[in-house]
Amino acid sequence: MKGELLTVLIGASPFFELEGAMPFAVFIWHFSVLKAFLLSTLGNLLPVIPLLLFWNFIAEKLADHFYYFNRLFAWLTDMTRKRHSWGFKKWESLALFIFVALPFPLTGVWTGTLMALVFGVPLKKAAIMIILGAIISGIIVSFFVQTGSNLLSVI
Repeated sequence: MKGELLTVLIGASPFFELEGAMPFAVFIWHFSVLKAFLLSTLGNLLPVIPLLLFWNFIAEKLADHFYYFNRLFAWLTDMTRKRHSWGFKKWESLALFIFVALPFPLTGVWTGTLMALVFGVPLKKAAIMIILGAIISGIIVSFFVQTGSNLLSVI
């Protein structure tokens, strides 16, 4: 039970997310790839809705109470939108899905929720795209973990 809980917690963490939880589950706790996928994806999906609500709440409260935060946040948002809005205008919320689905460092649900805030993606659409992206990322990582597991069993 300890390994299961740790897999979910690592999946929910901002640094490892499911890309780190799944290899731990398979290679350290010897779970099946399916069990590792389910637990790490569950953990990765747990913070999505709270994070989307939290970032919006924090941005609004800080902007209301701190003039300099409001100016800094507006500047950062404008700068980011100017540099990357062509991709979001062209692909819309599909860009958010692709970003989260790619299993690279800093492209998980935590960063995806921040991107949704910066680019003004509506909450419901952002949640759907981020959740679908996390599931696809989990499938991709499962493939690589299964391949690694097969290679280690041959050696």
